[in-house]
Amino acid sequence: MAHITTRSIGFKYSSAYTVKVRLQTQAHDGARKNMLQTFTHIVKADGIPGIYAGLSASLLRQMTYSTTRFGVYEELKEVFTTAKEKPSFPALVGMASASGFLGGIAGNPADILNVRMQNDAALPAADRRNYKNAIDGLSRMIKEEGVASLFRAVWPNSLRAVLMTASQLASYDIFKSELLRRTSMGDNLYTHFTASFMAGFVATTVCSPVDVIKTRIMTAKTNEAVWTLLARVTKQEGFSWVFKGWVPSFIRLGPHTIATFMFLEQHKKLWRKWKGWEEP
Repeated sequence: MAHITTRSIGFKYSSAYTVKVRLQTQAHDGARKNMLQTFTHIVKADGIPGIYAGLSASLLRQMTYSTTRFGVYEELKEVFTTAKEKPSFPALVGMASASGFLGGIAGNPADILNVRMQNDAALPAADRRNYKNAIDGLSRMIKEEGVASLFRAVWPNSLRAVLMTASQLASYDIFKSELLRRTSMGDNLYTHFTASFMAGFVATTVCSPVDVIKTRIMTAKTNEAVWTLLARVTKQEGFSWVFKGWVPSFIRLGPHTIATFMFLEQHKKLWRKWKGWEEP
């Protein structure tokens, strides 16, 4: 079920992700561009296809990372939900964190390809990797850098996945529950939209610092310890790097979160109806 959901909507947000990666990796100097300038520059330099660079890697990431975290989370919720009691907020956060960690590991190779392919055009011609597609990228990474390269930045990526899943999935369930309990809104599309919009805002804000670090590590040509990278970036850019690329991140993640949960809620209703299960 989660597999169908993520594949159906994942391809829509490649353009915002491309802009986000470019913003997070651009040099800290007088030539820095804002989101609109970056978007315009990509279109002028590479045409419309430029904003969809890495689309195959993005789809592969959705089929590995998103499928794993949503699938594991929903299964855990079903296991720990009884007729008399639903999981508490701390329990939901724990389930979401475990799901996110597994998803981060499963999706790491595709995530590296996604970041590299979308940042490639911003590099000098001599430094570009020029992956043809996700499969070509995976093959070349293994051949040129070894199998270990598939798990480069796996720990910051998994930490981001933990934060993302806990802040996105658990917060959605809590927001939805509170809206149903404290307002006259029923279990309908309006409630799903409102709860998912708030969850997208929370997830973008919580994950921004780790997202920037993850992107820097994945696009780097040399291996640099996380703490060394943190010290260097903070010294060069101050603490403003923490929310670098927040706006394109939210433009990507906000609609993605809304579409995901609204689709997932309808999908779950159809699934329960087909199975003859009673609505919770």
